[in-house]
Amino acid sequence: MADDPCVPPGLAGALSDGAPLRIPLRDSDIRAFDALTAPMRAWVSPVFHGLDNIPADGPVLLVGNHNFLGIDTPLLWPEIARTRGRLVRGLAENVLITVPGVRHALHRVGCVRGNRANCRTLLEQGEMLLVFPGGGREAVRRKGEKYVLKWAGRTGFARMAIETGAPIVPVAMVGADDAFDILLDGQGAALRPLRTLVQALGLPPNLTPPLVTGFGPTWIPKPERFYYSAGTPIETTPWADADDLDAAAEELQAVVRKALEEELTFLLAERDKDRGRTLWGRARGALGL
Repeated sequence: MADDPCVPPGLAGALSDGAPLRIPLRDSDIRAFDALTAPMRAWVSPVFHGLDNIPADGPVLLVGNHNFLGIDTPLLWPEIARTRGRLVRGLAENVLITVPGVRHALHRVGCVRGNRANCRTLLEQGEMLLVFPGGGREAVRRKGEKYVLKWAGRTGFARMAIETGAPIVPVAMVGADDAFDILLDGQGAALRPLRTLVQALGLPPNLTPPLVTGFGPTWIPKPERFYYSAGTPIETTPWADADDLDAAAEELQAVVRKALEEELTFLLAERDKDRGRTLWGRARGALGL
């Protein structure tokens, strides 16, 4: 997902990358989402809380924490589609949108190029948009950064919500940061060649992924259960008439951050008391042990 995706300036109108403004959600689409995510769902046995807090219609900004490489995000698509009857619209890095085949696939699942114009247009069309204020830097974890929000200076999403009047729903996700062990940070000397490749692809060097292990010595994620929680919607209309929009956005960002951190605390507590957190624990539970 894009870094602080709502900040770059742009003009309202059609989506800049040719993506459709509206995508009808059909039962066949939900079945396709389920089929695509079935292996991951079986592996991590996700648990969802509070999805009924997501409005069934109208513009809404889902604001989440970006975990390791965003591997937990795809499981949200079919679950929200099934329970709320809505398609999640996402924001993608520009480097992905420039690849023809990748662009088509992203458009098909509701993603668009991550910029301010597209963000505004989707909300004005009454769409539901998922953003990660921490962007790629939050998704490319370093040691000691599990479930830490990297939101310093990231107020673009709050400003956009105020300008469009869209409510914000904090969506916390726990599990993906537990699925890998970081051996070497992406900023370490040993991964300098990888940083050079990342820069050659047009990405900032601080988005260099770390060297990790997952299930055993592989890059397959550990079968840690994934947990999701949608909090109470935060209405943005109280900030609509603010004289200083920048100050209002900073204040709203702090409110959303606090709400999201509370949801994360709730999920971490749920994880710690869950006997089915691991694959072995789920197997024992299935056997009545």
